[in-house]
Amino acid sequence: MIAAVHAPNVKLAASSALVLLLSYGCSQRPAEQPPLVGAWRSAVRFRTGAFATVQNLEFMYVFNAGGTLTESSNYDGAPPVPPAYGVWRAVGANVFEATYEFFSTAPPASFDVLKGGGGWLPSGRGVLVERITLSNDGQAFTSTLRYEARDAQGNVTPGGGDGDGRARRIGS
Repeated sequence: MIAAVHAPNVKLAASSALVLLLSYGCSQRPAEQPPLVGAWRSAVRFRTGAFATVQNLEFMYVFNAGGTLTESSNYDGAPPVPPAYGVWRAVGANVFEATYEFFSTAPPASFDVLKGGGGWLPSGRGVLVERITLSNDGQAFTSTLRYEARDAQGNVTPGGGDGDGRARRIGS
């Protein structure tokens, strides 16, 4: 009779323990962020191609935990272009590869086009592939870049080139 009275309590305790164990196992734990995640500022120098004459080119990046990135430069307004968007991934210990694209624009044919409401219309896109090596302390990186210019149909056009970057984490 004593066993019969206590059996529901034992079952209840066992059920409660099982629910707690399952909820702990299924609960979200903060995942460790990849070391590249965050905001960065980089000085970029192209050795070849259309950007080789630019002496003070800077990029600002945000690398997101999900593997996407946004990049903007201090020359996004000359000629006017939007920021670049892309993806990144780890390819080795403290080594990453980023591929990102931006839309390029063509200058208006004349001032009259601007007066008539026209402007800098789409002309193609730029594709950048960047190999990034993160410093041991995670506060800086060096990189090599390959730029490819493409027309509106996606064909490679002249102007691509190779460059190097040196970045610091923003806030460090």
